Amino acid sequence: MAIENKGMQETAPKAEVADRNGLQKRRSVVGVVVSDKMQKTIVVKVDRQVRHSLYKKYVEKTRRYKAHDEKNEAKVGDRVALVESRPLSREKRWVLQSILRKAGQAPEINV
Repeated sequence: MAIENKGMQETAPKAEVADRNGLQKRRSVVGVVVSDKMQKTIVVKVDRQVRHSLYKKYVEKTRRYKAHDEKNEAKVGDRVALVESRPLSREKRWVLQSILRKAGQAPEINV
């Protein structure tokens, strides 16, 4: 029986292979616009909290992403959602997905 299976390889059904090798879900992040001085480009600051390995306290880490804004609609202070894309320039790998809150607007409060 082992000799018969030696030449044959087990293959997954076509649907499972397509799911594994198909399009991956694009990453998305939410942050605040800190600069809109470039043409069709915004700089977005994304904060995340990381637990310190020794002291076990949460530390805020910040990262800045350059994102493509085709219509120049995002302004400084806006809260925006970005989605990952193909490289558009040396540093631009994100695209503006939507503006979640304009600068100066009060956040929604559920009462």
